[in-house]
Amino acid sequence: MKIPELKKPEKYVGLYIVDFGDYSSVGFTALEAAELLESEKYKDCKVYKIHRAYPDGKLEIKGVPSDKFQLESGMFFYSSSSETSRRDFKEMVKLAVKTSPPCRAKVHLAQYSNEKFAVALIYPAEYDDEFSSWLLDGQYKTSGPAEGGVEAVQRYYDQQPEILDRHQLFGESEDISRTGQELLSNLKAEVQRQFGT
Repeated sequence: MKIPELKKPEKYVGLYIVDFGDYSSVGFTALEAAELLESEKYKDCKVYKIHRAYPDGKLEIKGVPSDKFQLESGMFFYSSSSETSRRDFKEMVKLAVKTSPPCRAKVHLAQYSNEKFAVALIYPAEYDDEFSSWLLDGQYKTSGPAEGGVEAVQRYYDQQPEILDRHQLFGESEDISRTGQELLSNLKAEVQRQFGT
């Protein structure tokens, strides 16, 4: 796979490279890569996420399985107290207002029993690393046990706890992602996004 030389490689960290077979293109968002993989024409493309970029232009990339773009992942913060969970829920919503999350997500305040509550943060699985960083950077802390991952989301859906409160989070990447014809019209370009000098 041939990757073009990028003027500001550090600006592409977190974006994706799509290998179409006879050519590749750099600079897709996760939403754009997901839309391409959902189409019949591009369902067999290979997708790589840019994890690091170096001043000499080298990129550290990692392949992303196409099914990951169709999965939900999440983080669950548990408490035995309704008050504590409600406070944790409000803190997460407050963090999202202060600093946009990496992408669209949902937050639930859920009750499993009189002694088991959870704040559930559910988002597209390809954003696991970004949500971890977002919570760490925002210094989000809880006092109870926590778990995360695709399996944790499935258990949550299977157990069907009562949802006491919910909030939809809107992410920063949604403003820059292209869809439909706007996305498809420029696929042959080696670089999807140009960043100024």
